[in-house]
Amino acid sequence: MDFEIFTESIGTLAVNKLRTGLAVLGIVIGIGSVIALVSLGQATQASVQSQIQSLGANLLTVNPGAQRSGAVRGAEGGGATLTYEDAKAIESDPLITTVTTVSPEISQRSQVTTGGNNTNVQIIGSTPAYLSVHKVEIGQGEFFTDQHVANMAKVAVVGPQVATDLFGDGANPVGQTIRVKGQTLTVIGVTGSKGGTGFFNQDNVVFVPLTLAQKQLFGQDYLSSMALEAKSPDVMTDAQNQVGYLLLARHKLSDPMQADFSIFSQADILKAATSTTGTFTTLLAGIAAISLLVGGIGIMNIMLVTVTERTREIGLRKALGARKKVIVAQFLTEAVILTFVGGAFGILIGILASFIISKIAGFMFVISLQSILLAIGVSGGIGLLFGWYPARNAANLQPIEALRYE
Repeated sequence: MDFEIFTESIGTLAVNKLRTGLAVLGIVIGIGSVIALVSLGQATQASVQSQIQSLGANLLTVNPGAQRSGAVRGAEGGGATLTYEDAKAIESDPLITTVTTVSPEISQRSQVTTGGNNTNVQIIGSTPAYLSVHKVEIGQGEFFTDQHVANMAKVAVVGPQVATDLFGDGANPVGQTIRVKGQTLTVIGVTGSKGGTGFFNQDNVVFVPLTLAQKQLFGQDYLSSMALEAKSPDVMTDAQNQVGYLLLARHKLSDPMQADFSIFSQADILKAATSTTGTFTTLLAGIAAISLLVGGIGIMNIMLVTVTERTREIGLRKALGARKKVIVAQFLTEAVILTFVGGAFGILIGILASFIISKIAGFMFVISLQSILLAIGVSGGIGLLFGWYPARNAANLQPIEALRYE
């Protein structure tokens, strides 16, 4: 009997191919949208996590301004609380036993020009320690030295994207000059490609000596941040404590609650980034789910029209002894077939769309098995949910009234 209902449902749906196709299309779009947008969210999340983890598991970041982190929790603070001297103290203090390298940094966006070309990039003033702490490699030329920092040398190291934007694809910018904030700088190196998306592309950066950035480019004595490399991931908490209390002493603060700086580990940053991108993924899935709802309503409308058109048929079947559950099963089967077929095509469309988006946007291609299984489950659920009402209406028709229906 079940197989007979299935084959009869297939035959009935095949009678009006256009109507069936339109009903299926709504589910295809809904399921495809969910898979594609969830994939986009997960690809973004994976990309952000990969970028953060590429910096190393034993990286600490010290920012001006207060926020709860590790052993030090602060109240509201300004943005001019960290200095180059703070960085030197962390590097030289004998009580700091868990930190191997300190990278003081100042960072601002600025326009960079050469000849008739220009681009807006992140300018990072730093020391040679930046290479070690942030795991940056040099592709061409060299990075600036401690002597360059001490002499406030007008040199720069550019990222590969900057080199392409300013000098053209395949050009060697080493020895060429660029202008930043009215200063002419000589390019002495190009970093290796590291990639990046969003607000910070690590290939779209210009590095200059810290002292040059502070005194001549930006005119500020304070730091934007400090990056610290701990001896190992196992001593991250100890490193946060040691650095935190040293800075409290240097800033003449006796109460950790009043700290005017924040210390983050990679785990803290990764957790925050994962939370943000997870919310983004959920939002995308919620938006796509609306199209699934619309598709389900379309299925219900089609089934209600079908019930109306087949009223005399239903009356005849009931007059011949068909029970309510058989009528209900007939229409529910038709609705479920529509949604499962739509779901299957939707999964294929969603995977294809995800692949195309990932290639265009430069993300890794991520497809979650959970999202596919969810799509299959939702397809069946929509068929049952939106097919039940028309099926019940059909089953409740009185045989005499149904046979008289014109």
